[in-house]
Amino acid sequence: MKKITIAFLYNVRHRYPDPYDPRTQLEADFDDPITLKWIIKHFKNCGYNIIPIEADERAYGKLLRNRKRIDIAFNFSEGLFGLDREAQIPAILEILQIPYTGSSPLSQALMLNKAKAKEILIANNIATPPYQLFKNADEKLNGDMVFPLIVKPVSEGSGAGITNDSVVHTQKKLIKQITRIQQTFKRESVLVEPFLTGAEYSISMIGNPPRILPIISPNHALLPKGINPIDSFEVKWIFEEEGGHSEYLRCPAPLSNKVSKKVESLCFATWKALQIRDWCRMDVRCDAKHNPYVLEVNSPPGLLPPEVSTTSYFPLAAKTAGIEYEKLLDLIIQTALKRYKQ
Repeated sequence: MKKITIAFLYNVRHRYPDPYDPRTQLEADFDDPITLKWIIKHFKNCGYNIIPIEADERAYGKLLRNRKRIDIAFNFSEGLFGLDREAQIPAILEILQIPYTGSSPLSQALMLNKAKAKEILIANNIATPPYQLFKNADEKLNGDMVFPLIVKPVSEGSGAGITNDSVVHTQKKLIKQITRIQQTFKRESVLVEPFLTGAEYSISMIGNPPRILPIISPNHALLPKGINPIDSFEVKWIFEEEGGHSEYLRCPAPLSNKVSKKVESLCFATWKALQIRDWCRMDVRCDAKHNPYVLEVNSPPGLLPPEVSTTSYFPLAAKTAGIEYEKLLDLIIQTALKRYKQ
């Protein structure tokens, strides 16, 4: 039986994320060389031929030269430049008629841009916090935006731009945080929304139609004093990854049947509205009355192998469901291949 050949598309991180060095946040979505090495090794263990291709300016030429050999591309790329960068590789793959994992260029662009995703969700009556976009820090705050607020870059992932200072309680702190994000992420608008004080959930989804893997909930009560209960850069890259606090992530999450049904309904509706394919991970947070709201959708979600991390959300949810890492990689590939055969 002929081995399936996969083009593995990725972006390389050159500096480990540091909340005190804004420059490192520009590559927060990318992956360290050791991570990529292990992912490739696991793919080979699954019996696939692998063609590694960095998703840079030379990616199109490499895909063009190899397209007759490629059975499917595993799109793990984030793109390099522009606010719609996650649409770049899917668009190239469609031009070359190479099957690939994950969502279409349009869906990828929408999911990366938190404000545009919110527009789609709101149009479909899907609960998401109200928001305001700032192009300049001196713009007037809308009357319906009440402190405390949380301040985010509109088109970043992996906690980039979201630090312990992102939750603001005053106009002065709001202006300071908007300015800081604009200085780090040039020409990018800043998203401001109410800070929800309820529980937070991470929901991993896979399949067409999708199924929900065991839900993850961080135990914010374990965070050190003075650290805000959010998935900030400090929490994600220092407390979770370097601190080894395995008990911080609860999987499956302790949530009632009532809240669980609300969260799952919200996620299925979001999947449909954004026309997501194959796999993704959603961030949902509740207000003080336990009403869930979609914060954002991660596609592709993080996929750190167990040799590198045991706190990577998607693999953790899969493992809790009895799906070990290599089986998970194979499942993503087979899910996409099945879609192309339908």
